[in-house]
Amino acid sequence: MKVSSEVLETNVVQLEVEVDAAQVDQALDQAFKTVSMKVNVPGFRKGKVPRAIFESKFGVESLYNDAMEKLLPVAYRQAIDEAGIVPVDQPDVDVIQFGKGQTLIFKAKVVVKPEVKLGTYKGLDVEVPAAAVSEEELTEELTRLQNRHAELSVVEDGAVAQGDFAIIDFEGFIDDVPFPGGKGEKHSLEIGSNSFIPGFEDQVVGMAKDEERDIKVTFPESYHSDEVAGKDALFKVKLHEIKRKMLPALDDEFAKDVSDFETIAEFKSDLQTRMLQSKTKQVENELESKIVEKAAANAQVEIPAVMIEQEIDNMYAGFERRLSQQNLNAELYFQFTGQTEQSVREQMKENADQAVLHRLVLEAIAKAEEIVANEEEISEEIEKLAQQHNMTIDDVRKALVENGSLISLAQDIVFSKTIKLLIDNNKQKKSRKKAATAE
Repeated sequence: MKVSSEVLETNVVQLEVEVDAAQVDQALDQAFKTVSMKVNVPGFRKGKVPRAIFESKFGVESLYNDAMEKLLPVAYRQAIDEAGIVPVDQPDVDVIQFGKGQTLIFKAKVVVKPEVKLGTYKGLDVEVPAAAVSEEELTEELTRLQNRHAELSVVEDGAVAQGDFAIIDFEGFIDDVPFPGGKGEKHSLEIGSNSFIPGFEDQVVGMAKDEERDIKVTFPESYHSDEVAGKDALFKVKLHEIKRKMLPALDDEFAKDVSDFETIAEFKSDLQTRMLQSKTKQVENELESKIVEKAAANAQVEIPAVMIEQEIDNMYAGFERRLSQQNLNAELYFQFTGQTEQSVREQMKENADQAVLHRLVLEAIAKAEEIVANEEEISEEIEKLAQQHNMTIDDVRKALVENGSLISLAQDIVFSKTIKLLIDNNKQKKSRKKAATAE
């Protein structure tokens, strides 16, 4: 097989491939064996018709599609290996010559993985704040826990305040005409939750039990229902009941109720430790993100548009999976939010750009530094997965091989090691080490 390549434009290569006539005829022979099992020729059983009779009746051309399906993918894979290119999309193939006893000649226009020109990636200067939990943050978390374990108590006298639950009837009108979905009875509305139209909850504040009130609002222009979007509406509201959260006291009893600790002091200490661990992880993630971002900013690469689109496809598929986990689908989500698939994809584009850029730069650094995932590291990760999913190591490895995820697992290990190299060579880390040594 002969292969020649030509760069047509940035990240686009054209291959011209010639496959020997002997291989073409072999592919036609294989195609004949397959096709002859499917055709009916009077006087012959399926698969037993002589080749000459088959060709005289159906023509050798009837074998071409089957032969090409067998021959072309193999020839293409061999060609890209020989040319040393990495395609990132399906090729645009143009067959120049193909026939019995002839050399197969085809051209393949291929979008290839771009070359990354690395800039400085060692000795970067990236700083992130040290992990710490302030008294204010600890108090906020305790308050959140209080609210989670609060009990609702009916308010007999008084008016609706922020944070209360108002039990209301409501009916909405536009130009004095009721509109679909604008009516509810004994609805529990948390004031301050912003779950209703902007301005509605603020006007419920101050209402007393059994009071009726007209509330005027304007639907947002982006509201999911075109029928009411941007229009003024009047809601007739009646308040039936006010319920108010009764927060438990932060005492030893509270600690016993929400944890295995006997005293509030022990519970606070443990909570602060767990919050610090979470903050530490956040800081580590922030450092990883910033240092990769800085290394990427120093690199030069032109990313093919198809790679960005593929990343958006992956992100959108993940978005649909998350909706499914919440018993939603994209259609319902778009109805609730007023968005469209196109608008969601547009919002994903910037993150997709960054994800592809960072991945390409990390691959280039790993190649430059000869960073690989060895078998021991792969086995360790497989063992972790086996423990997490209560499976045997052999079953996990088999599943990874079958669904093609073993390569991704190895790549994740390489990326982790590459990011560690960047962090180990971070100027901020080195300066802190020097300071510690001086002390």
